[in-house]
Amino acid sequence: MKKAYTDEHASAGVSAELPEIEIWPNQYRTGYEIEIEVAEFTSVCPKTGLPDSGTVTIRYVPDKSCLELKSLKMYTLAYRNLGIFQENIVNRFVEDIVKACKPVAVTVEGDFAPRGGLYSRITAKWSRKRGHR
Repeated sequence: MKKAYTDEHASAGVSAELPEIEIWPNQYRTGYEIEIEVAEFTSVCPKTGLPDSGTVTIRYVPDKSCLELKSLKMYTLAYRNLGIFQENIVNRFVEDIVKACKPVAVTVEGDFAPRGGLYSRITAKWSRKRGHR
């Protein structure tokens, strides 16, 4: 009999300590959007230990601060050996970006490579108007 997914699997990586995403002062407050693509994102399935890979795209409307790219790169690299489900990756990105730069709005899309014939794309959104995803 196969082992069932546990609460431990489901919450794996959600509270893991990751590098801080640094910010810098936004010079233009005109409602523009920034798009950042992490083309070689990797993590690990918390149940099987198999690698997951894909592209994570971040779109955000900055307010007073912008994300500093080198620290964002270090943040994304920290997922490389982290056991975490794809759905949790995308939602964790949103939470950590909101915490770091308090944007007007943010959307994170995880476009993950097929494994076992299954392909997944996960999108999470947050906006100050709605206050949640």
